[in-house]
Amino acid sequence: MAAVTLQLGSYAGFVGAHWWQLQARGEAGAELRADALHRAGRAPDPYAPRLVLLDLRGSLGSLRRDGGSSRDAGNDGAAAWSVRGAGRSTAISKNILSSYFPLKSFLKTTPGTHWEGGHSRECRVWIRLFVTKAEGKPPLASLQSCECGQVWSDYLRVHLHPRSIFEIQRYNHDGDSNRLEAFGQGESLLSEPTYLDELEDKLHFFIEECDYLQGFQILCDMHDGFSGVGAKVTELLCDEYSGRGILSWGLTPIISNTGDPHKDFYRLMNTVLGIVHLSRHSSLFCPLSLNGSLGLRPQAPITLPYIHYDASLNYHSSAILAAALETMTVPYRLHTSQLSMMQLAEALNFSGRKVVAAGAAVPFSVSHGHSLPDALCSYQHAVPWKPLSSCGEQKDSFCFAQSVVLRGIGKENHISNFPTGTQPSSALHVYETGEEVLGNYLNMLSPGTLSISHLLQSPCKVQSPYPQFFSPLLNKQGFLLDKPRSHSAVVESIPVLTALQSSPVLHTALYNLYKELQKVDVRRWASFFAAGIELDDFQEALLELRTLSQCYKKNSEPDESEDEADSD
Repeated sequence: MAAVTLQLGSYAGFVGAHWWQLQARGEAGAELRADALHRAGRAPDPYAPRLVLLDLRGSLGSLRRDGGSSRDAGNDGAAAWSVRGAGRSTAISKNILSSYFPLKSFLKTTPGTHWEGGHSRECRVWIRLFVTKAEGKPPLASLQSCECGQVWSDYLRVHLHPRSIFEIQRYNHDGDSNRLEAFGQGESLLSEPTYLDELEDKLHFFIEECDYLQGFQILCDMHDGFSGVGAKVTELLCDEYSGRGILSWGLTPIISNTGDPHKDFYRLMNTVLGIVHLSRHSSLFCPLSLNGSLGLRPQAPITLPYIHYDASLNYHSSAILAAALETMTVPYRLHTSQLSMMQLAEALNFSGRKVVAAGAAVPFSVSHGHSLPDALCSYQHAVPWKPLSSCGEQKDSFCFAQSVVLRGIGKENHISNFPTGTQPSSALHVYETGEEVLGNYLNMLSPGTLSISHLLQSPCKVQSPYPQFFSPLLNKQGFLLDKPRSHSAVVESIPVLTALQSSPVLHTALYNLYKELQKVDVRRWASFFAAGIELDDFQEALLELRTLSQCYKKNSEPDESEDEADSD
C-alpha cells in the first residue's frame, strides 16, 4: 500500500528534509516497508521519495530542478573551495569538506572568514579553521558545526525525482515584498490553470506508479499563505480521490514575539483558516509545533529533557518534529500490519473529532541495560511524552482514542527477566511480550480508551546531517548513562515514543484561538481580505472552529460560560 506526500512551504521543507533522511534507503529494515513512501528506482532515476513539494522562488538554494544538488554537478572531487581568513588563504578540496559536513552553511560562524568560488551562493558563512602542517594530511583538520542551513535544501542529501520539485515563481522566499503571506493568496494560487495543471501533472505521475494508493500525506505550513495552498490541495484530493486517506500535518515554526500586529494577526488568521479547511477535507489533521501555544502571545517553546536545541534555528526544531513524524507514521508503513491510513484515521476521528494532538518523547528515556517495564513504571502517574501540537500540558491522561508507537527497544529488553521466586516490582513486569507490556501500560494510563499500539525494535537513526544536540548523558544508541559520554562520541540512534490522541486538550486550544479572533474587529486587516477571502467566509470559519472545539469536551465537564465570555 503506497502513499504520496506533498510538502507545502519552507518549514515543511525543513521538516521533510530531515524526515526523508531518517528513512533513507537501506535503513527501513525488516519492520518498515520502504516502498510505502518511496518509488522504486528505475534507471536512470535513483530511488526517491514519492513526493511533490511546493516552495517559493529563492527557497530551493542549491537544489537543481532535476532533484540533485548543484554541489553534485561536475567533478567536485577536483574542485576546491577557497577560504580566506585570519590573514591566510587555504584551498580545501570539496570532497574533503563534504566528508566533514554536507554544506558550507553548516559551519561555525567566526568573523573574518569568507567563502569564494565553486558553486557557492554569496552568503555570510563562517568557519573555525585549523590547518595542520603534517605531511599527507588534509589541510582541514577540524571544523565545528553550527548546523544552521539558510534553506532546507542546504542539508538535503536525499535525491529527489525531477517531478517532485514545484517552484512558485510568483512569490519571493526572502525580502519584504511580494510575499505569500495571506491565506487567500495561497488558496487562489491553485485556482489558476497554470499552477493547477502543473500540480495535477506531478501528482498523476506518482499516483499512476502505485500498485495500490492508500492515500496522501500533507505537510503544510500554517503560519503563512501556504495554509491556503494546503486548503485547496486537500479539497482537490478529497474530491478526486474519495475513499483514500488524507493525513494532514499543520506545521508552525517556533514563533518569536515580533511586536508587529500586522504579522501577528496575519499568522493567527492563517492558522485558524488552515485548521478549519484542512480538517474539513482531510481524514485526519494534526498540528505540529514546538510552540507552547499558537495565539497572539505564544507561550514559550517546549523543553525536552535530553535535547539542548536552539529555538531560533528551524534546522533544530524541524529535526525534532521529523523524528516524531517518522515514528507516528509507522502504523501504515509496517510489513506486518494491514492497517491503512484511512483505518488509522477512522479509529481516531469518530464523533467529528478530525483534529488530533501529537505528543512525543524524543528520545524516550531508557537507562542502559534496563527493561521496557522498568522505563514505563517511572511514568505511571503522568504521560511519558511532551506535547507537540501547541495545546499545553495534559492535566490528566484521559483521551477518547490514541495511536501510540514505541521504537528502538531491543527484543532482549522488552520484558523483565526477574529471577524465579522473586516478587515482580510491578504488574508490568509479569507480562511475556513487549506488546503486552506496552498495551497494558496504556490501559493503566487511560482506562477505557481505544488504544492502537505498535512496538518496533528498529530505532530512529540520527546520523549526520541530523543535529547533534543531545545530552552527554546519552550513549551512541540513545540510552541513558550513569555519567556523561566522552566529548568525541556522537549519538547515532535513539528510541522514540509518540502518541496521536483525540484529546480533551484540543477543546481549550481550539476554543482559545476562536476567542482571540472573535473579540477583534478583523475588518481592521482589510489587506488580508483583499488577498482573496471574503469576510463572511472568515466569520463562518470561526464558527466552524468553535463547533469543532466542542467535540473535545468531556461529558463530565460542566458547561463553560462561553457565551458570556464572547460578549465581553
